[in-house]
Amino acid sequence: MKRGHVLGALAKDRRGATIIEFALIAPVLSLVLLGAFDTAHSLYMRGTLQGIVQKVARDSSLEAGTDTAQQAILDNRVRAQVRAVANNASITITRRFYRTFAAAAAAQPEAWTDTNGDGNCNNGEPYQDDNRNGTWDRDGADAGQGGAKDRTLYTVALSYPRFFPLWKAIGGSSTTRISASTVLSNQPYSDQGSYGASLVRNCP
Repeated sequence: MKRGHVLGALAKDRRGATIIEFALIAPVLSLVLLGAFDTAHSLYMRGTLQGIVQKVARDSSLEAGTDTAQQAILDNRVRAQVRAVANNASITITRRFYRTFAAAAAAQPEAWTDTNGDGNCNNGEPYQDDNRNGTWDRDGADAGQGGAKDRTLYTVALSYPRFFPLWKAIGGSSTTRISASTVLSNQPYSDQGSYGASLVRNCP
């Protein structure tokens, strides 16, 4: 057989073409699938966490919700439920309280004079300490559960290794960070406390 005939036969031969095409497509397809699975897992975790937080918020809004021991019980319940779906997660729970739902929704910083224009309260700038806790609060809230009739922003933040190592392979973060929050109202089993008149202080 002449060389031309051999080359022509090879050019027309399609045997094994599927394997080569699959070898080219498989890595891309695998990355897409891993990315989809990782995103789906994050969405699942976010939905699960929000459900846990909502349940604890309902329990915490009972009269005993302002009791320190009861708060610890509720926080431990959150940790136990989170560990059931992500046993290697780092869990951070915070409580910040406001006087009204409107204040919680706005989450505005306490008024201050930003003399240097850097957006932070510093260098001795004067600020209005509305809650009289001795520090400038960027969200206008105070730390803790608060008291009767106060509105508490309950936040749970999670940090855990990604389900798939996809992002590390392409230079992204290997850690997933999600959070869920809810605002609850403490039961009015007594009159709501007051801060008293606000004070003018100086930023550190």
